[in-house]
Amino acid sequence: MRESAAERHDRLLALVRERGTARVSDLAGLLGVSPVTARRDVETLAGKGLLDRVHGQVSWPRGQGAPGAPGAAEGLVLGLLAPSATYYFAEVIRGAHEAAARFGARLILRISDYRPDEDRARTEGLLAAGAQGVLVAPGWRGPQDRLAYGDWLAELPVPAVLLERRADPGTPLDGLDRVVSDHGHGVLLALRHLLGLGRTTPVLVARADSPTALAVRAGYDDALRVLGLEAPRPVIDSVPAEADPEGFERAVRALREAVGAGATAALVHNDVDAIQIVQRLAESGVRVPEDLALIAYDDEVAALADIPLTAVAPPKRQVGRHAAELLVERLTEGSAGPDEEAAARRHLSVLPRLRVRASCGAQGG
Repeated sequence: MRESAAERHDRLLALVRERGTARVSDLAGLLGVSPVTARRDVETLAGKGLLDRVHGQVSWPRGQGAPGAPGAAEGLVLGLLAPSATYYFAEVIRGAHEAAARFGARLILRISDYRPDEDRARTEGLLAAGAQGVLVAPGWRGPQDRLAYGDWLAELPVPAVLLERRADPGTPLDGLDRVVSDHGHGVLLALRHLLGLGRTTPVLVARADSPTALAVRAGYDDALRVLGLEAPRPVIDSVPAEADPEGFERAVRALREAVGAGATAALVHNDVDAIQIVQRLAESGVRVPEDLALIAYDDEVAALADIPLTAVAPPKRQVGRHAAELLVERLTEGSAGPDEEAAARRHLSVLPRLRVRASCGAQGG
C-alpha cells in the first residue's frame, strides 16, 4: 500500500524527535526513500518550523510549545482502547502512535477483543496507568451493544475522542469528538466504478458482525438511492469461512446463482472473504473479472490475491492520526490563555479511496 506524503512526514518527524539530530542521508535510509525525497520532505517541514536544518542535518526545534505544534504535548500520556490490534485496527493504532510521537506524547494501548462489556473497565485501566485523555473504539458489534454499553463514555473525567464509531443523534455520546471513515462514500465509489465499466448493478456480499460491516450495508442502500437504482437481489450474508464453513458456502452458492441470473458485478466485504469467494467461484467455472467484476472492501490483503482485487481502502491510518491530533488539541487548550474560547466539538469524516486492480476488469492505477 502506497504511503502518503503526510504519513511519511509523520514518520520523519518521529525519527528526528527520537534522535534529536539526524543526517538527511540517514533519514532517507530509515524511511526507505531516495535522498532527493528525504531532502524535499526536510525542506517542507523546516519551512513550517517543525524542524531545524543546518548543513545536511536536521534537529528537533528547541523550545517548541505552541498549542498544536510538535512538542506541545511533551510528557502527555494518551490512552487508546481498540477492539483488536490486528487487521483493520492495526493501521488505526499505527497512525495514532505516529501522531503522538510527533507531538512528544506517549501512547498506551489496551485491547478489548470485541467484548463491549469490558470496555469500561479497560478504559479505567488506561486512566489508572496515567492516561490524561483517551481515544476509544468500543468493541461494539451492532446497535444493541452501543445501547447497552455506550453511556459511560460520555461520563469520562478526561477528554475522549470516539474512534471509528458513530453515536445515535441527540444522545450524550453524540456530543463527543469523533473521527470516522465515511464508509458510505467508499461504497458509492465502488458502485459508480463498476457501473462506469458497463456492468450490471452490483450485488452486495457482506458480513453483519461489526460497525464497519453494518456501515457498508447502510452505504449500499444509500448509494443505490443516490444512483436511482434498485437492488438486484437481497444482500448476500457473508460469514468467516473458518468460523462457519456451511454459512460461507451458502454465500458462495448465492453469489454463483446471482451470476447465473445475469449479475456481472459484486462488492464484497471484506478482503479475506473476497479472496476465498474468488477461489471458490473459479472452482465452479465463474471467472473474475470476465464473468464477474469484483471489488473488495477494506484493502488489507486485497492486493495479494492471485487476481489482485480492486478494493475500497478506508483511511485507517489517517483516522488514527487525526484522532490523536484532536485529542492533543483538547488536552492543550488550557495553554491558549483564559480569554481563548475552547474549540467546538468536532465530528470528522475521512474519505476512503478506491484502489483499482485486476479484479474489476479495468486497468489498475
